[in-house]
Amino acid sequence: METITPKYHRILLKISGEALAGDKKTGLDFATIKNVCNAIEQCRELGVQIGVVVGGGNFWRGAKDGGGHMERSRADHMGMLATVMNCLAVSDVMEQEGIPVRVQTATEMRAFAETYTRQRAVKHLEEGKVVLFAGGTGCPYFSTDTAAVLRACEIDADAILLAKNIDGVYSADPRQDPTAVKYDNISYNDVLAQHLAVMDSTATSLAMDNHLPVFVFALSEPENIIRAVNGEAVGTLVE
Repeated sequence: METITPKYHRILLKISGEALAGDKKTGLDFATIKNVCNAIEQCRELGVQIGVVVGGGNFWRGAKDGGGHMERSRADHMGMLATVMNCLAVSDVMEQEGIPVRVQTATEMRAFAETYTRQRAVKHLEEGKVVLFAGGTGCPYFSTDTAAVLRACEIDADAILLAKNIDGVYSADPRQDPTAVKYDNISYNDVLAQHLAVMDSTATSLAMDNHLPVFVFALSEPENIIRAVNGEAVGTLVE
C-alpha cells in the first residue's frame, strides 16, 4: 500500500459555527460534528498536528446579532462564549471517538478548560493531541477568522484550512448572482482589492503579512480536510 505523505506538518483548521449546525442552521448537529472529527483523526494519523478554531455563529454572532441594541464589546463577549460552547461540544465528540484533545480558552475559564498559552499549545500538538482554541482572540472587535490567523501564526502552522458553508471563493455571492465565478487560486491582494468575503480584512491582512496560505472549501464534505492536508486542489487556495 502506498504511504501518503501529507503536504503540511502543522495546520490550523477554522470551522464556522454554522457548519457545525448542519442543515438545522442553528445549534449543533452531532452527526456533522462526528464526521468532521473523524476526518481530523485521519489527518492526525498521517502525522499532521492540528489546531482548531471554531466560530460561534450557530449560537450568536456578536455585533451582528446584537443589532445595535447592545454595547459592542458585550455583544462580542457573548460571541466568544458561543465559541467556547462549540469547542466543548467538539471536544466531547472527539473524546467519545478516542481522539486525544485539549481545549484552551483565550480568557481564563479554569472550570471549563485550560487557559491558552503558546508553549502549552505547541507541547500538546507535538504530543499528538488536537488543540481546540476557544474564545476567539479574547478581545472584542476581532472575528474568529482573525483569531484563527493569529493562532496559526503563534503555533507556526504551515497553512490555514477554512471550512465554510461555501465551496470556495467566488467573484460574487453565488447565492445571489448566478454569474459568479469560482476561483481555483487567488492572491491576498486581489481578495482585498475586490472586497471578497473570504475572511474579514484584518484576518486577510494578517495572513498575507505572515505568508500563510489559506484553503477555502466546503465542510459539507469533511474529506476535503484530508484532501487539503495532502495538497490536493480543493475549493480555493488564497496565497
